[in-house]
Amino acid sequence: MIEAADMVQEPLIQLRGVTKTYGVGSAAFEALKGIDLDIYAGEFVAIMGPSGSGKSTVMNMLGCLDVPTTGQYLFQGIHVERLTRQERALLRRHALGFVFQGFNLLARTSAQENVELPLLYRGESAAVRRELAAKALDSVGLAGWETHTSAELSGGQQQRVAIARGIVTNPLVLLADEPTGNLDSSRGKEIMGLLTTLNQTRKITVLMVTHEVEMAAYANRVVTFVDGRVRGDEQQVVTNVV
Repeated sequence: MIEAADMVQEPLIQLRGVTKTYGVGSAAFEALKGIDLDIYAGEFVAIMGPSGSGKSTVMNMLGCLDVPTTGQYLFQGIHVERLTRQERALLRRHALGFVFQGFNLLARTSAQENVELPLLYRGESAAVRRELAAKALDSVGLAGWETHTSAELSGGQQQRVAIARGIVTNPLVLLADEPTGNLDSSRGKEIMGLLTTLNQTRKITVLMVTHEVEMAAYANRVVTFVDGRVRGDEQQVVTNVV
């Protein structure tokens, strides 16, 4: 009989020998050069590296926005590299959430309507969209701000709306691309505290690209890319407690 303690957790995400090449012939550029990477459910992973290191390329791949040139990408055992464009879109809608440096909110649209967008793409009813969006905004500390447009919100509040939009579908993975890049240090710490809370209380796996060591300190694992390869992969003790 197999005891629970003897069971080995399978990775949520597996990359095996992943390469990505842009262009052909003499103009070809190899952005990823054989990446092997496992990511487990519930981790908070910071992805770091200099410009051109491949970190943004791998994030696009993990977000099903791109596919490997060669190699395998498995999500819960599903070979993503074999999926059609439509199948990858379905995976994004149901399993992934996104937060961007530039917030990417619709300017003349209310916070409530911005958060409802992923649910609209999924075909949810208006009543369901309203209920889930209100809950998501409440979870990021913006209850009462539902009718405010982006122009009426601070940068930190706009990023909170963006995070609410990213989690409204209850994703397995939240991909955050430089989520504090457009914020001052104080607002940046608030956003990192929020991401940490979501990771710890809702068990959302967080994958975050950042060039800021101070922000990477909130993650329990740091993966460093250099010249299209993984050059560092370290667990760390999180000192920034929520």
